[in-house]
Amino acid sequence: MLLTFTEKGLYCAQGDFYIDPSQPVTKAVITHAHSDHARWGSQHYLCHHHTVPLLKLRLGDVVCEGVAWGEEVNINNVHVTLYPAGHVIGSSQVRIEYKGEIWVISGDYKTEDDGISGKFEPIKCHTFITESTFALPIFQWKAQALIYQDMRDWVYANKKQGKTSIFVAYSLGKAQRVIDALSTLQEPILAHGAISNTQEVLQQMGFNFPLVEKVTPEMPSNRLKKGIVIAPPSAIDTSWTKKFGPSAIGICSGWMQIRGNIKRKNADAGFVLSDHADWNGLLSAIKATAAEKVYVNHGFTTVLVRYLNENGIEAKEIEK
Repeated sequence: MLLTFTEKGLYCAQGDFYIDPSQPVTKAVITHAHSDHARWGSQHYLCHHHTVPLLKLRLGDVVCEGVAWGEEVNINNVHVTLYPAGHVIGSSQVRIEYKGEIWVISGDYKTEDDGISGKFEPIKCHTFITESTFALPIFQWKAQALIYQDMRDWVYANKKQGKTSIFVAYSLGKAQRVIDALSTLQEPILAHGAISNTQEVLQQMGFNFPLVEKVTPEMPSNRLKKGIVIAPPSAIDTSWTKKFGPSAIGICSGWMQIRGNIKRKNADAGFVLSDHADWNGLLSAIKATAAEKVYVNHGFTTVLVRYLNENGIEAKEIEK
């Protein structure tokens, strides 16, 4: 096998490197900058060049090499190439080739082009490792344009009622899509520090997002009650959200597809905006690789493995 599944993560013995290791290692190839894939402590990181500043924002001044999509890197005669995954800015699939054998590790991905993260590109391979976060038939996303319009309509409705619209979104990935969706409203956008810090890095990288204003303790109360607010999930049900006066909370997540999650999260609205592929996206991506074997990780692994095996594609769950 070109990759083995160890307690530290996916390991390529021929190249002596790990992909998204869960523990510190000598060489780490990183699919994207989310904390469940990029962890502190490794001696050397390799990732897409857009991920480098985001990685340093989250991990500190790590030793990190950035490459472009399609740029091949030779690691001990193993050919490593990154391709767009469409999950968040800088997110990449990792293609590794050794003596004619090709594996592709998807990381997290979505197949609809959000116009921000890079369009997912299926790569032909012998073995494909896929995520399965939303690998149930009930998870089928509306088109992004329709979801964006729902979000804008909600802001208009809240404004008529004198309420501040608070969108809950992860600082990397979802927040950028929320900002993109609301950019046509010409309303001021206030942001939690975690989100404004990420936006500042992205602006320095050359991404042309509308400016957001960081919420600070010194911000006057009349300023807090004007505009739209974007906050990470950790800010919900805290004193931070209460400072905006009458407000409505809308959570942006694929999990909002499940009836009852809006109420369980103490939210007023849910927008099914996900940075992961839905059921149909997963199946189309897997089929497009023409892989002879598929390993499934991160999510509803059992369901997806059973479906693939029943439909003529050899599949296994990754054993931890």
